[in-house]
Amino acid sequence: MYRLIILVLLFPLNSNAQPGSSEELLEKSIQYHDPEGTWGKIPLHLLLRETRPGGADRETSLLIDLQAEHFELNQLRDGKRLLHRLEKKTCSYELDGRSMITEEETQTHRLNCERTQTMRDYYTYLWGLPMKLQDPGTQLGDEVLDTKFDEQACWGIRVTYSAEVGEDIWYFYFDKKTFALIGYRFYHDEAKNDGEYILLEEEVEVGKLKLPKVRKWYTHAEEKFLGADILMKN
Repeated sequence: MYRLIILVLLFPLNSNAQPGSSEELLEKSIQYHDPEGTWGKIPLHLLLRETRPGGADRETSLLIDLQAEHFELNQLRDGKRLLHRLEKKTCSYELDGRSMITEEETQTHRLNCERTQTMRDYYTYLWGLPMKLQDPGTQLGDEVLDTKFDEQACWGIRVTYSAEVGEDIWYFYFDKKTFALIGYRFYHDEAKNDGEYILLEEEVEVGKLKLPKVRKWYTHAEEKFLGADILMKN
């Protein structure tokens, strides 16, 4: 008994110890961001302000309901209010509150189902991280990286996807103490240093989820600031 106490004192449990595998690291991060496992089980309502250098801010309201296969994107853009709605595989639209939309307006605002499905996948992926890294087709690298991101010491994992899901190479970075997701980057061709990196700042609690308040985008090659997504409220 005394020997056990001495061993514990000499070798205390270290919460900052490197996780044994990328799967373990991901599980710890999901436990931080979604401790009660609510992602995908209840509708998620978000209000965003999306800024772009040289352009007007966009006000975007999102409804993501994975259980009901329902997605809504309500966006004020260039003075026009556009509502994209996708229920299962059926798309519908409203422009400034009216559902009667001319062919010219449809073309101008790219109101087609393929684009709406792409927007659903885009927003669901970003706001569902790190939980979305458990989706089928996600291939976690074997190694947990002891690295830096934005000058912060952190853990990292490399992620690729099966061919039917995507071809980009991603890296995700996690706080060493809390395992919170602090940022990520992606490449189309890593050897060319193309693609972008994304910094996450602050947090907002949305129901039981901990989500980033600010997401800032930069290019790898030029270090060019591309814009920010700011979570206003839910």
